[in-house]
Amino acid sequence: MPSIFLAHGSPMLLDDGHWVRELHTWAGNLPRPTAVLMLSAHWEDRPVTLGATEAVPLVYDFYGFPAKYYDVRYPAPGAPALAASVRGLLGGDAVADAPDRGLDHGAYVPLKAMYPDADIPVLQASLPTLDPAALYDLGRQLRPLRDEGVLIVGSGFITHNLRVLDWHGVAPTPAWASEFDQWTAEAVARGDIDALLDYRERAPGVRMALPTHEHFAPLLVTMGAAEAGTEPVSFPITGFAMSTMTKRSVQIG
Repeated sequence: MPSIFLAHGSPMLLDDGHWVRELHTWAGNLPRPTAVLMLSAHWEDRPVTLGATEAVPLVYDFYGFPAKYYDVRYPAPGAPALAASVRGLLGGDAVADAPDRGLDHGAYVPLKAMYPDADIPVLQASLPTLDPAALYDLGRQLRPLRDEGVLIVGSGFITHNLRVLDWHGVAPTPAWASEFDQWTAEAVARGDIDALLDYRERAPGVRMALPTHEHFAPLLVTMGAAEAGTEPVSFPITGFAMSTMTKRSVQIG
């Protein structure tokens, strides 16, 4: 299986037929995974913490949306065998458990588009740090899961600055957003790990593109999980800019 990074957006994206179809088509073109390991921008916890290994209620970690978005369900099977594999790879002392924690919107929103039947076991793991090198190393440790048919998914956003978002969607994409997105896409395409690990210093527009860094962090995990020696391949699934946030999804390794 590949490791992939996708832009999850808000729960309202499930009403965007174009976005849903693109993710669903993308998933259909991948081998069917034995399980999904999801790392979402919306769960930071140290050490690496594993969510529920049986179906529990979703985490509706958003506020002020219409009521229907709090009625969404995604009853995917738990993945206890995958949890055991993660513990084995990371070492039991380096892993904690949160058996009551369900999938957050960074996990279930894209999964509902990709695998709407909710018939693939899913395990969510937390991001234990925002340090780029440590995130990349975490991905390298998780790399063997791909040989077991596990789809490793990093769910975030290339740029994420809600404070300056044009909610009406009429403003042109600012230069700092498009420049940061393009820089990241090119670095991923050529497999420039050194540049990506030093993105806070090297990338143009980074301070505006990422006032906080949790949405970029999952990309670094999936880069680490990419097969060593294989040049990453980029497939822009939704390769357009929505005001100050750019939707881009890539298959890595």
